[in-house]
Amino acid sequence: MAKDSIKVGDTVAITATIRKRVTEDRVSVLIPSYHQPHSIVDMSPNISSGQKIELTGEVLRVDEDTVTVGGKDLGITVKRSAVKLVTSYVPPKRKAPLIDKAAGCR
Repeated sequence: MAKDSIKVGDTVAITATIRKRVTEDRVSVLIPSYHQPHSIVDMSPNISSGQKIELTGEVLRVDEDTVTVGGKDLGITVKRSAVKLVTSYVPPKRKAPLIDKAAGCR
């Protein structure tokens, strides 16, 4: 992946692997390059261990080789190689100029 391809505000996806069901509404997932236990809310009854799931979130910070992703179930820092770009951020366009028009010059 090119170094400038991911920037703050982009929507990215991380492919995680289901480890086990923790409670009736939460499952434990294994996230590549994230070496901490993590669980997400998942109410679907047909989840099995080893199944792949895609987690999406917004990029909050970009460093040399890591990306911090935040979202509903995320708030993690992973390597750039673990994420893939879903949607690139496009800043909103201005509808009115920032400078007021001159009412009359004297």
